[in-house]
Amino acid sequence: MSQHILDIPQFKGAKKVVLLTTLAMLAFAANSVLCRLALRHTEIDPTSFTLIRLVSGAIMLWGLLAIKGTNSHPSGTWFGAFTLFAYAFAFSYAYLNLETGTGALLLFGAVQLTMLGYGYYKGERMQGVAIAGLLLAIGGLVALLLPGTSAPALGSAGIMLLSGVAWAGYSLIGKQSNDPLASTTGNFLRAVPMMLLASIPFVNDFSIDFLGALCAVASGTIASGVGYAIWYSAIRSLSSFRAATIQLSVPVLASLAGVLILGEHLTVRLALTSLAVLGGIGLVLSDKRLATGAS
Repeated sequence: MSQHILDIPQFKGAKKVVLLTTLAMLAFAANSVLCRLALRHTEIDPTSFTLIRLVSGAIMLWGLLAIKGTNSHPSGTWFGAFTLFAYAFAFSYAYLNLETGTGALLLFGAVQLTMLGYGYYKGERMQGVAIAGLLLAIGGLVALLLPGTSAPALGSAGIMLLSGVAWAGYSLIGKQSNDPLASTTGNFLRAVPMMLLASIPFVNDFSIDFLGALCAVASGTIASGVGYAIWYSAIRSLSSFRAATIQLSVPVLASLAGVLILGEHLTVRLALTSLAVLGGIGLVLSDKRLATGAS
């Protein structure tokens, strides 16, 4: 599926990067909605959800790689697999004791600091309009998520910060991928045994219902498996600064999806802060000096 998108002739160069990045952000937002729906409104436990998510993603990606043919084989790395496993496992557990807004702020705060720090280390710099855009996007995100949240439990906050750092690492590893589908497949296949081992202490807590399992499979196959392969295709053409900033759109897209899918209310604050975040991202993307960065 993701490979077919890459092969469409009319999507080349900048158009292809925009298409892939947009699809990846939509997949990430879908993941947020599916995780929230499963862990808050079904009987499935975090360990079972993450295990089904990774296994179904691995099966989906292996199938896509087999369909692709041309002697393609799973690649990836054990370190990439570990960051994937750490992100997914920590993310599921942290949300048990965190409000949605607090969790998103901690997650994307960690992602921003890690990826922006890496970009700065590699020689990327923001100036003028790009800095203003980043501040506008961050300010809009804080205004969207912070009101009404309470101080998080220290342990849960630490787990979510770990999840954010792991995801940033997984994203940055993707910048070096020569075959995004093969790399993502290999990472998922390696992450499965890690998750199986991590699940052993929680066997007595396993709880699965149909809707929870369905959400986990949807998250694993489409939103994670295909979505992460698409992200690996896109991030190769993005600077670390751009890749970090673009991901600030995910909580906005997830909130809008909550309005459309979960029947949540569309408020003036959601509308205004969404415009601020997306407008700020647009300003960052307008800085041509951040086209690919030094990675």
